Formats: sequence, structure tokens, C-alpha cells
Amino acid sequence: MSNDCKLTTFDNPFDPFEEFDNWFLFDVEKGYNSCSRLMRIANITDEMSQEETDIEIERAIDEIIKYDFMNIYKKVTRTTTTNTTENIKEG
Repeated sequence: MSNDCKLTTFDNPFDPFEEFDNWFLFDVEKGYNSCSRLMRIANITDEMSQEETDIEIERAIDEIIKYDFMNIYKKVTRTTTTNTTENIKEG
């Protein structure tokens, strides 16, 4: 069992897990560019395992939210077991 997390904004009505294309279009149209922001903050290398990458992405999401003075970002997570979603929660 593992947690998968994404960075999103409070006003984005789309689920970044299930409706990524619509979520992404909304995000870019509003000028948030959350994916680009996340990749600028995350320190990911080709040598990292998937688990290390996931941990670094979550750390970067937490850092973005920590310094989000406009309070527009939030972290959403889902718990998965063998590619099956068990629940989705907002963090």
C-alpha cells in the first residue's frame, strides 16, 4: 500500500488523478502552471528509484504549500494497493 499525491489548487474542479487532461488545461489557463512549479522545486535525478522520486515529489509539494502566501495550493492524496484506489483525501 502506498500514497500517491498531487499538487492542485483550491479552485480547480477536476481530479488530477482521474481527469488529468481537464485538470491540466484548467491549471495552465489560470496561469498556475503547477506541474512546472513542482518540477522546479523537486530535486529528482535519473538515479532515483520510484519510491525515492515519490518521496521527493511529496516533499516538494509540502514546500510549495508551506510558502504559498496566497493560499491557492493544496495536496490531494490517494492510497493505492496494487494499482487499485482505496480512498482519496485532501491534505
